[in-house]
Amino acid sequence: MKILALVAGITGAAALAQFPEASTQYVQRLAGAVDELAVVVEDFDRSAEAAGLTRYQALDELTGTAFLNARNADMTRTLTRFEALSADLTLLRAAGPLERLLLMPARLDTEIGRRAMQDFQPALPVSFLGVGFAAIGFLAGYGLLAGLGGLMARLLRRRQMV
Repeated sequence: MKILALVAGITGAAALAQFPEASTQYVQRLAGAVDELAVVVEDFDRSAEAAGLTRYQALDELTGTAFLNARNADMTRTLTRFEALSADLTLLRAAGPLERLLLMPARLDTEIGRRAMQDFQPALPVSFLGVGFAAIGFLAGYGLLAGLGGLMARLLRRRQMV
């Protein structure tokens, strides 16, 4: 059981050690997406302003035909996505490494995450942060399996006594 716990610890270390760099690459992709959405949003806002409208007044004007209704829905989705991703980017940039680990699951945009992981190459982390995450991963993996093994051993001993 100790060997299995050691293997689990090493596996946890190798997996969690990748998080700092993977999260950095995700944030970089997120920033790129926000930058590109900003171009679209700023262009829409300029067009609205040139017509003497606010953003939301311009959206209200995009109605009346199938095309305009579809364009309204497209722009509404784009604006909503821009606002959500911008807020996530601000939050993740301000977060420390452990805080980012806790925030990422709720803030993960699956499409951006999928594309970031397509380009991600696992590597042996030599930074203090990477080694720290490796230690946490080792302790989590080892501790979980060792704890389960100990619990199973106690249950078996009790069963044998009865």
